[in-house]
Amino acid sequence: MAYVGAQPQKQLTKVTSQSFNGDGSTTAFTLNRAVNTGEELEVFVDNLQQEPGSSNAYTAAGTTLTFTEAPQTGTGNIYVIYRGLAEVTTRLEHDANQALAATTGTFSSTVTGTKFTTSADRTTTEMFQVNGQTVTNDVTIAATENASVTGPITVDTGVTVTVNTGGTLVTL
Repeated sequence: MAYVGAQPQKQLTKVTSQSFNGDGSTTAFTLNRAVNTGEELEVFVDNLQQEPGSSNAYTAAGTTLTFTEAPQTGTGNIYVIYRGLAEVTTRLEHDANQALAATTGTFSSTVTGTKFTTSADRTTTEMFQVNGQTVTNDVTIAATENASVTGPITVDTGVTVTVNTGGTLVTL
């Protein structure tokens, strides 16, 4: 299923931490777990908690932690705590006796069952319209029907294609 934004967590994540060494010039550090925003972290430099935000001490997105100013030199003087994120449960509420319907996204499935009912040069289907290139029998489109054919097509001599008033035939 496609998502807008970060894909939901599939399980509970525990609080973990990570340390970095400041060198007085590096402002970007690689996190060992992706985050959506700096608010998902607690960041300390020399035991002082830093405030997230682009106009504050740091920002974070993906696996990059970026400071607005390089932290001073020190061994393990940058300490990051990942806040535990609760599982996001994606639920689709629907009547179990009804087919699922969607209008966007990437879909895949296996189609089973009767796909076509054919009579002479007329094909009825729930999913696809398949036609030959030559009409060899008379065809009538009733006033209450719509039909389509993918062309070019040829109508044999002596064969009639009739579209009754109210009916529609579209050639693609």
